[in-house]
Amino acid sequence: MIKRLVCAALAFMVSTGVTLAQDLAAGETSFKKCAPCHAIGEGAKNKVGPEQNGLEGRKAGTVEGYTYSEANKNSGLTWDEATFKEYIKDPRAKIPGTKMVFAGIKNETEANNLWAYLKQFGPDGTKK
Repeated sequence: MIKRLVCAALAFMVSTGVTLAQDLAAGETSFKKCAPCHAIGEGAKNKVGPEQNGLEGRKAGTVEGYTYSEANKNSGLTWDEATFKEYIKDPRAKIPGTKMVFAGIKNETEANNLWAYLKQFGPDGTKK
């Protein structure tokens, strides 16, 4: 019985790891929609939009060297999974007056994968 439980637990952990890898890969692919305006990873710099390193836990409108709209600076948002997923569906609805011109990602799975990809990068651009 114990052997069966251990095998089941190991199978679950392995399958979860494979799923996570697939989610990250899908998120990286999804980020290509963002890449014309945003950069992420080591050496990322602000473009038309701010670099995305260290997004999880960061207050909106605070990336150094990027000129945000007043709406974004005053939004009071702190980026976490729920806030990001709501925002990415329709950025202009979440922050009226934002400079971000993007129709949004409506597909929940794609938004989840994109968040998984983004949150792995720390403030310095290295993966956590």
